[in-house]
Amino acid sequence: MKKHLVVAMAAAGLAATTTAQAQSSVTLYGVIDNGIVYQSSSTSRGSTTGGHSAVTMSNGAWAGSRFGLKGGEDLGGGTKAIFQLEAGVNSANGQSQFTGGMFTRQEWVGLTNPAYGTLTAGRQYTSYYSLLSPYSPTTYLTGFFGAHPGDIDSLDTTIRANNSLVYTSPKFYGFTVSGSYALGGVAGSTNAGSTWSAAIQYLNGPFGIAAGFQRVNNSTPGGGAWGAASTTNSGGQPGVSAINNGYQTAQGQQRVAVTAGYKFSPAWDVSVSYSSVQYIPGVGSSFRSTAIFNTAGAALHWKPTASWDFAGGYSYTRATQSNGISSAAQYQQISLTQYYSLSTRTGLYLGEAYQHASGKTIGSNGVSIINATASIGDGFNGSPSSTGSQVAAGVGILHRF
Repeated sequence: MKKHLVVAMAAAGLAATTTAQAQSSVTLYGVIDNGIVYQSSSTSRGSTTGGHSAVTMSNGAWAGSRFGLKGGEDLGGGTKAIFQLEAGVNSANGQSQFTGGMFTRQEWVGLTNPAYGTLTAGRQYTSYYSLLSPYSPTTYLTGFFGAHPGDIDSLDTTIRANNSLVYTSPKFYGFTVSGSYALGGVAGSTNAGSTWSAAIQYLNGPFGIAAGFQRVNNSTPGGGAWGAASTTNSGGQPGVSAINNGYQTAQGQQRVAVTAGYKFSPAWDVSVSYSSVQYIPGVGSSFRSTAIFNTAGAALHWKPTASWDFAGGYSYTRATQSNGISSAAQYQQISLTQYYSLSTRTGLYLGEAYQHASGKTIGSNGVSIINATASIGDGFNGSPSSTGSQVAAGVGILHRF
């Protein structure tokens, strides 16, 4: 009798453990990506003289090096509690990707239900990026070599928003909608320092299209010193590059974009994108009239075998005339990538890109008019060319765990 009782208790305990494991899970994951990159005419951002070719060790040229935890708990009725903690690392020197924190790529918690959608809170990507990204140029080209110049339209992973709430609906007849709002936290102003966005996506078989809007507000009402270091209180300022260096004192930044893709076969697919970015001045801004950058691009992806992956893309960015500039800046960029899978988790890659800039833009002081300089993708935001042209190429190895 006692023997049967012990066996029954052990079986009950095992069943309870199995049930608990089914209801709650945590996954550790990560990416290590290191390589060697060549770039012509490398110089510090904002410089207009000098510049020499450089060969450097890169990290994250294909996929940003990181490690993280993600998981969830089944709360019943289809509802789950979910979370994600993700830390960016510089795998070339062991330092954190961002200063001032650990899980600075993502850190959020929320609830999800297949009937009602998902609501999350914390540091995370905006709705604009999340719904447009499946058809962005960086899906196959990588942001390092293939993002639109300087990632000016934030279609790569360079922007996350602190203190943000994101709601994403379930898919309904192929449509998904999402909205996000990041609190600015500025006393006396609900608008200053905030970031908000909205997007809609439609997916039907091989065809998909998405449209989105994003607004990023300066922490200083009326505009003032913004910069890559101070950002906004919501942490939502996109990266600063040679393309937008002169507009850091904007009162607000607005982005409208449309991306679309079509899969012709298991081996071939294409994506296209269009974006319009506005830098809006305030009373405290150095520049005086709204500057607009319009970008159109396309990317072609070919996967002939399970091991090989190829992509090529072209983008054209043109600024409008403003702030005394009659010959507005233009940027043309060609990007290529090749990837070979050694296994499901490890691969070798190559990337090449060329960009030509022409026309005039505003200098880093927000006043002087200078020649536009080239800055490929978003991997060279801190080291643009000192001339109107730039060439870059790289080789690397990536491992996922």
